[in-house]
Amino acid sequence: MPRVLDGVAIAADIKREVSEEVKKLTERGIRPGLAVVLVGNVAASEIYVRDKAAACAELGIYSEVITPPASVTTIEMLELLTILNGRDDIDGILVQLPLPKHVDTKILLDAVDPSKDVDGFHPINAGRLMAGRPALEPCTPAGVIEILKRSDIPIAGQHAVVVGRSDIVGKPAAMLLLHQNATVTICHSRTRDLGAITRQADILVAAIGVPGFITAKMVKPGATLVDVGMNRISERAEFERLFAGNEKREAIFAKRGSTLVGDIHPSAFEVSGAYTPVPGGVGKLTIAMLMANTVRAAKMRRGL
Repeated sequence: MPRVLDGVAIAADIKREVSEEVKKLTERGIRPGLAVVLVGNVAASEIYVRDKAAACAELGIYSEVITPPASVTTIEMLELLTILNGRDDIDGILVQLPLPKHVDTKILLDAVDPSKDVDGFHPINAGRLMAGRPALEPCTPAGVIEILKRSDIPIAGQHAVVVGRSDIVGKPAAMLLLHQNATVTICHSRTRDLGAITRQADILVAAIGVPGFITAKMVKPGATLVDVGMNRISERAEFERLFAGNEKREAIFAKRGSTLVGDIHPSAFEVSGAYTPVPGGVGKLTIAMLMANTVRAAKMRRGL
């Protein structure tokens, strides 16, 4: 039977560790602070931000949610970020994506002080990550590494294949795996004979954003599967393709009219040695790693 890598339990462990760090800093008169900028009214983003604020309250981190209207301009956002960059009580700044189309996302992410860039998106932090120097790492890729290490999955010397080359997940995940001494291959939509490469993977990381894209035929028996995908499906035909015969999922789908699925087809888990479920896997680590990054930023900014 393949082993399920429990992201919920691992996230809880990380949060407990962060809480202890916060207590130590508080005893020294330092309270880590996180500012989240949420533009407009996007339902999914509002849920994410609410969860982040709740995690801060749980762990003793100061949080502030700033909500400019959807009509905000790039210039006005730059002025806001300049203020946040200069505030000593704010250690981390997170600009919730996506932003309205008329706002220049790239300019704004580049405007965040790298020492407060708890999303790890700034080019300076990306460069530090590439060079193997101390940096604030993107939360989801960092969570991938934590799941593997805390589950005692060997990384050094293993062939890790990352499917997806985004700046947010694919590229940094590949770099973090490389720093853990894995041999890394990055695949993408233009890769020829993708299955021939994924079948070589001891560790297969799927971050391509397509429901059930990685099938059982594309997986090496006994491989560790890390599913970063988070796709909500609501069409019956798509549900049947992925979950036919799954009574638990059928009940969820019947009640809500939709269900979550990753980038790996559930049938592929049956041939794996270990896998991260969706939900309950890597997604649970993202907010935990954001909290860890906020505390790390607070310490790094003060030379601790």
